[in-house]
Amino acid sequence: MAVLLATKGHAQAAWRDALLACDPGLDIRLWPDAGDPAAIEAVVMWGTHDLADLARYPALRLVVSMGAGVDHLLRPPGTPKGVPVARLKDVLLTSAMSEWVLLNVLRFHRQDPAYRAQQAAAIWHELPAPATAARRIGVLGLGELGQDAAGKLAALGFPVAGWSRLPKTIPGIACHHGAEGFDAILRQSDMLVCLLPLTPETRGILDAGAFARMPRGAFLLNAARGGHVVQPDLLAALDSGHLAGAALDVTDPEPLPPDHPLWRHPGIVLTPHAASITIPASVAPQVVDNLRRAREGQPLLNLVDFSRGY
Repeated sequence: MAVLLATKGHAQAAWRDALLACDPGLDIRLWPDAGDPAAIEAVVMWGTHDLADLARYPALRLVVSMGAGVDHLLRPPGTPKGVPVARLKDVLLTSAMSEWVLLNVLRFHRQDPAYRAQQAAAIWHELPAPATAARRIGVLGLGELGQDAAGKLAALGFPVAGWSRLPKTIPGIACHHGAEGFDAILRQSDMLVCLLPLTPETRGILDAGAFARMPRGAFLLNAARGGHVVQPDLLAALDSGHLAGAALDVTDPEPLPPDHPLWRHPGIVLTPHAASITIPASVAPQVVDNLRRAREGQPLLNLVDFSRGY
């Protein structure tokens, strides 16, 4: 099976080596050198690749996203009709995302921005101690990433609630769903963590109306997609003091232009879509397993349901 790695830079070599370590017999092609397009049966790709390029491969039988998210595969012209698309589920991706969430929840909870400002001004002043049991945290999205983050936050003693499209029951987590549940979780979240998939229904879900329903002095953490947040509304909520701060791992667009106000806003902590980075050696076994399944006509793993958008 000829497999095209449709990515750039040093990631190409890492992915090639990881896949060959699992199956030395794979015929790995490194984009843009695909060789004979008719030989390509699978494409392993990330969001920077032009989806129109996939139409060049008449024997294509599988597309694999290099991450857990697949919104980059939903943009026009989309993937070829009838070709299954698989995403990644990986314990390291999940744990890394939870680490980012915990890092930024604790950053704000323990008043680190205020202490860093005091350090810069050479001020020795003890702030009132925060109460973990009084800091209510809401998690939007209760898939694998959301459930793991919610459970680890609850283990630290935070009261945690979650919201999802459909009803869910998770021990130790107060679960909400639907429009009524969304309103409820906004109103009770002193910190709101967004780990939702980006779909037409969730694009722009965090706007001025959502921020207004959150408690004054609340914080927003977004490690899902930049399209979930209406950025001018977020800046306005921060400037008014209604929101006390935000941690953003994702923006729209990416990368941000150098003159974008998110870079320099004092209430915002930015990371460059680095909360959870795919480690090829960790995910290569499942990719190779899916390549084998595609070759043998067996059921594929972790398929994307395009009707749901993830």
